[in-house]
Amino acid sequence: MNFIIWIVIGGILGWLASLVMKTDAQQGMFLNVVVGIVGALLGGWLLSPLFGAGTINTDDFSVLSLAVSFLGAVILLAIVNLVFRGRVR
Repeated sequence: MNFIIWIVIGGILGWLASLVMKTDAQQGMFLNVVVGIVGALLGGWLLSPLFGAGTINTDDFSVLSLAVSFLGAVILLAIVNLVFRGRVR
């Protein structure tokens, strides 16, 4: 059951991150889920030690862990935009 919640929350976080980075028109539902989950991994690696919170990948569904996962997804989209488009939107 946690796996399904993990995918749903990852999809929502990926969608919100794509809205913030203005890449929503280029992404579908599957890519939003991927961005949310991979962004949570990136957020856990980069931001989790700074904030002292887990991410959705560690089955921690607190407000702080959702924020860390969301920021990780935004950072991931910024890196992808920088690499493929030469600029961050």
